[in-house]
Amino acid sequence: MEPVGVSTEMALLSNILAAYAFITENPERAALYFVSGVCIGLVLTLLALVLRVSCRTDCKRSSTKKPPRESDSDSSDSDGDSDSTSDVSARRHRRFERTLNMNVFTSAEELERAQRLEERERIIREIWMNGQPDIPGTRSLNRYY
Repeated sequence: MEPVGVSTEMALLSNILAAYAFITENPERAALYFVSGVCIGLVLTLLALVLRVSCRTDCKRSSTKKPPRESDSDSSDSDGDSDSTSDVSARRHRRFERTLNMNVFTSAEELERAQRLEERERIIREIWMNGQPDIPGTRSLNRYY
């Protein structure tokens, strides 16, 4: 059993030495490979996250009751075999409209706090704009000195 373990350790050591020799001989190429690998990994991670989020929202929607059709004229105009791309785009459009109409504030206290904060920011902005020194007036004082 020892010869098998030694051969794998020697193979690992020789591969490490070969990689080190390649990096020392071609540093630009090694850096290019490294950066390319990192970029590909980031793109794949972003793709996995997007797929996970979109699948999660679609699965939640399909598990709940399907909403009734908005109008009977739409169902009579469309075929029984409607293409899935228009169905998906319609679902995305409804989801977008739902997020626009959704109330961000869950309670009246949060809404009132947000309104007070906006009012305070507006007052501070007005004070800042009105409190700036008049530049031409200060220049006229410098003539006397």
